[in-house]
Amino acid sequence: MPQQTVTGRAPVTAPGEQGWSGRLAAWWGIDSGWERVPADPARAYRNDLWLGVAFVVVSVVGTELARSIGYFEDEPAPPWVLYLLSAVGAAPLVWRRRYPLVVLSVVYAHFLVVGLTVPMVTMLAPLQVVYFVALFSAVAWARDRQAMVVVVGAALFVMFGWLAWQFAVGAGIDGIVEQMGLADERPGLVDPGVAVTAYNLLVNFAYFYGAVVAGQLMWHGARRREQLEDQAATIERQTAELQRQAVVTERLRIARELHDVVAHHVSVIGIQAAAARRMLAGDPAAAAAPLATIEGESREAVTQMRGLLGTLRGIEDGGRDGVRDGGVGGAGRAPEPGLADVTGLAATTGGLDVEVRVVAEPGAVDGVPGPVGLSLYRTAQEALSNVRKHSTARRASVVVRVDRRPARRDDPDAHRFPHGFAEVEVLDDGRPRPGSAGTGLGLVGVRERVATHGGLADVGPRATGGYRVRVRLPLPEDRP
Repeated sequence: MPQQTVTGRAPVTAPGEQGWSGRLAAWWGIDSGWERVPADPARAYRNDLWLGVAFVVVSVVGTELARSIGYFEDEPAPPWVLYLLSAVGAAPLVWRRRYPLVVLSVVYAHFLVVGLTVPMVTMLAPLQVVYFVALFSAVAWARDRQAMVVVVGAALFVMFGWLAWQFAVGAGIDGIVEQMGLADERPGLVDPGVAVTAYNLLVNFAYFYGAVVAGQLMWHGARRREQLEDQAATIERQTAELQRQAVVTERLRIARELHDVVAHHVSVIGIQAAAARRMLAGDPAAAAAPLATIEGESREAVTQMRGLLGTLRGIEDGGRDGVRDGGVGGAGRAPEPGLADVTGLAATTGGLDVEVRVVAEPGAVDGVPGPVGLSLYRTAQEALSNVRKHSTARRASVVVRVDRRPARRDDPDAHRFPHGFAEVEVLDDGRPRPGSAGTGLGLVGVRERVATHGGLADVGPRATGGYRVRVRLPLPEDRP
């Protein structure tokens, strides 16, 4: 009987539907595939070196202090052996983040060997901290999570086995109770032997598993931080790509419409000009009609081209401004605004108190070329619009500067302004208004205008509060 093979993706199990084994594997990060490494390895390993040296010094000093108060009174080993054992136990922490599992194995092997030969050394407080840090570091920094689970599990099994062996083969519970003077009395509700056993198990459980849980929480926190950083970087890249795509799409649309506008109106103008040329020889009065058509088509072409190019400003009211500057109804015959028209923006800011200052010699503003003046005007217009819509500021200042003097030789940007510059600067003292973030295309348009003229732009928050938009464009050579 033929068999039917079904292929496809394995079903995705929701987190709540995972069994205890799946949740445990997720907690330990066994299948995560993520490896934790220091952000600055050289600095991290250098800090570990100093940490290990500090623990060696503290362990040796602690050994001598304990010896001075009679802690090793019944220990036959010479002092230098005690110092050496303490230093050897703390020294592996120098490599705690470079080789975390190896350090754990070495430190806990030291604990077992020294605990069986010179047990009082392992009970020193500095070495107890060393054993905790080694276990914590192994869980927090191990790159192979499966190997970490195996090594840490083995270490805990050996430690609790050693503890049980100490109770069984060592002095025993009865001996410990007798040494504590509790053999003939019962101070509490629990039997002294049971209380000693439970207390030691509780302390060791808190000690070992506290290190494990703290290390695992540290590992999870580092992974979440890296995931958030990756997500933020991805969102930033996607946002920039969407902005570029939006700009390219808008430019392609405008290019197609400009082609249609120019092709249509130029064709009509050419036909009417040919008709007028023929009529001028025989009937000059009749040539008035084709010439009037040429005039109307020319104005209409300019009006439509201004409206299309106005959409490149990247502000919400760009379409309305385009109609106002070059729209139907007589406004299309008005000249494009220039640098001298920046002072008029103070009356069109809709409740924002704007102060405009002009820093220039008499007649210098009127001498700024039209394209440069238009770019600076649009920059001030865009900046004030952003202040009104996206900032809590109630006041703003606009400074217009025109300087025909060549830039100083010590100026790193002197090559940009050999014949002087024209500049507009918009300042405010507000803060970003929550929930009012724009698309950012307006500032993209500002930078594109600056790049077209080969100027400089300084756009961003000020150290003293508020926001600054400053654009400086070079002036051409002043010729008679």
